[in-house]
Amino acid sequence: MNIGFIAHDAKKKLMQNFCIAYRGILAKHELFSTGTTGRLIEEVTTLSVHKYLAGHLGGVQQMGSQIESNQMDLIIFLRDPQNPKAHEPNIENIARLCDIHNIPIATNLATAEMLIKAMENGDLDWRELYH
Repeated sequence: MNIGFIAHDAKKKLMQNFCIAYRGILAKHELFSTGTTGRLIEEVTTLSVHKYLAGHLGGVQQMGSQIESNQMDLIIFLRDPQNPKAHEPNIENIARLCDIHNIPIATNLATAEMLIKAMENGDLDWRELYH
């Protein structure tokens, strides 16, 4: 499966820790990310991540294009709803695209863990029917 990662600045360390914790599962899949988040994931996990541009430089739009083309199976967008910065990606467009194309999206750690575990158990295999 193709998994996309986006994280606001305040959540990048949490994304790194998440990827460390689930490295064994993530290693079995294709990983995509906005630039900085992808680099940080690679640094701590040695996983290979296809990196787009930085989120505010167009990386979020690149991921959105992948979603529109039905090339993503799961999105993890760890956002900071309390202290968003002007340069950080807005979740609205990504969430709308995921809703249109029936792509599961997690915006917090609890949901991300549930989706990764469900994927590992085969509960997201229905996504293969969309390809």
